[in-house]
Amino acid sequence: MPRLTLRVKMGKLRRMTDYAESGVSLDRAAAAKAKIASAARSTFGPRVLADIGHFGGFYALGEVPADAVLVASADGVGTKLLLGRQVGRLEGLGRDLVHHCINDILMCGARPLFFLDYMAFGRLEPDVAAMLAESLAVACREHGVALIGGETAEMPDLYRAGDFDLAGTIVGMVRRSHIIDGKRVRAGDMLLGLASSGLHTNGYSLVRRVFAKEIEDRSIAREILADGRMLSDALLETHRCYLLALKDLLEHPGLHALAHITGGGIEENTRRVVPKPLHPDVDWQSWPRPELFRIIQKRGNVPEEEMRRVFNLGIGAIAVVAADAADEIKRHLTGKGETAYRIGRVVE
Repeated sequence: MPRLTLRVKMGKLRRMTDYAESGVSLDRAAAAKAKIASAARSTFGPRVLADIGHFGGFYALGEVPADAVLVASADGVGTKLLLGRQVGRLEGLGRDLVHHCINDILMCGARPLFFLDYMAFGRLEPDVAAMLAESLAVACREHGVALIGGETAEMPDLYRAGDFDLAGTIVGMVRRSHIIDGKRVRAGDMLLGLASSGLHTNGYSLVRRVFAKEIEDRSIAREILADGRMLSDALLETHRCYLLALKDLLEHPGLHALAHITGGGIEENTRRVVPKPLHPDVDWQSWPRPELFRIIQKRGNVPEEEMRRVFNLGIGAIAVVAADAADEIKRHLTGKGETAYRIGRVVE
């Protein structure tokens, strides 16, 4: 029986390819995760049941009321990241994110429990990731929040080298009977505005356009404002957190609603918690507009209506309170170190 001969034509051998050649380094990822884990562990308390590195974070609720409700929110830092990168100031960006997220659920009456972050890079920089993680951890420690996990990604096809994004999710808890959702708002309620620290985390695409020349020639880090701060420092001032000022008022019967003044400005964010047909009537002359906003408006020739829609203009949060409780609540806020203004009322 004849033998069957198999002839195989050998093609050109293909060179072996690894993940690093596609722009993703597992070594950089491992170095970054080790540094991030160290920062996260510094926020752990007895309710955190698993170390960083598992497929999920574990947080024990313990004894909770039967009507307990979890409240969650997710947000990002936006193009404030780009300005921070351009002027070499990244260390406060994690605090911005945590404070923003705490404020969002605080407006619902919730106290924060735990936080998860998301970092994405064009080219993963372990030292930058560690700096951001430590900034997140500092804010979490200050406010009793556990940083129990997150994600760090390197995606060179989606982000350019040097670009990165930072976002996060927070979870808190409130009793159903203590939810603050604006249902108690009535005509005649007063609007108490709590001072902001600056731009917080909104309006930076417009700001970077207004100050494009100053950013390019670095004069943004040399110009001094009337209060003695450099312009770059004022623009990157950390987003304020209102937890310490408001937490003891969350169950006050005279507190009818809370609004975090973010994108959309004072009127749009206050309307979110004032039910129709009621309307927040804001007295725009009732508080001093900080110098930074006046500079932005003048140099950018920004219309007043646009300023009101984009920026907080010096008011970072608003408490909608019963008229007969306004003085008491304002005294409480002042005692907590807040600067609070009567900036309007609720009308039909």
